Amino acid sequence: MNKHQLLILGAASLMALNTSANTEHSATHHAVADKVISQQRQKLAENTANKGFGPQAPRDIDSALGSNTIAFNEAPTYKQMNLCNIHFHKNAEHKGGEFTQYAGNGDGHGYQSGYQYNGHLTEAELAPVAHEICPSAHGSLYPGDTIELHYVHSSAQVVPGPTLASCLNEAINNPQLRVETQVFVLVNDEQAEDFMALTQVGSVNGFHQALNILNNTGEAVQYAGSTTGPGYNEKASPFQVSWSVRPKVAKVNINTVGKWCEGNIFEEDHAHGVRNLVVNPALLSPIK
Repeated sequence: MNKHQLLILGAASLMALNTSANTEHSATHHAVADKVISQQRQKLAENTANKGFGPQAPRDIDSALGSNTIAFNEAPTYKQMNLCNIHFHKNAEHKGGEFTQYAGNGDGHGYQSGYQYNGHLTEAELAPVAHEICPSAHGSLYPGDTIELHYVHSSAQVVPGPTLASCLNEAINNPQLRVETQVFVLVNDEQAEDFMALTQVGSVNGFHQALNILNNTGEAVQYAGSTTGPGYNEKASPFQVSWSVRPKVAKVNINTVGKWCEGNIFEEDHAHGVRNLVVNPALLSPIK
């Protein structure tokens, strides 16, 4: 297998990385029974037992619990790495801080599940918008929905682009990866954060960077984990990722999210699904 084939294989595997979402919208999708999620967790445990997989993600950031002893070097600060991809998930993949309300089991494939903003929104903030926002086969976004934004960084010499293949290059097939994470709640308010600004990209000290990552949403919880996405509900991710998850939720103007979905350098036009929260201590790193 040549380097190009290895790059494609790695990129394909990495692709799995990939308040309240109104009850009336969620109710249109059938939610699977609790036993389906339990079975997925059981299969994950069986498929990883005694095989040496490293710690996984996402997790409850309010809990330091974890007994996975597979160690890897923490990635540098994101300011010393290249931003390679930005994408978001509908509902938070992580739990904790201001996003602890369970959205439900969803469809068993990562949609309509995850965690939601547990704060209060006004009627004005929840007012309907006149057009669909980031529509997909799994539904659109609405005021009150929660999203988890991932700023993915790589130690490789790469440029920002579509999919997580942009985080790899032929010179380094195992770069260090870091994800800076911010949870948002979508509101119908022009005074809220502008998603176009939050995802603006430029060069800082020779590194590709997201220029406006928020610094007022609490001290980020740092932990060792993996790539995420519902493709890893029953198997472990083999990729090592340093995570920084901010505990406070920021309000973002839903119309600016819709504008971003209409065209961006990452070719993102909809929300990704979420991986089941990892709760098995054997698959979690201890948070120090």
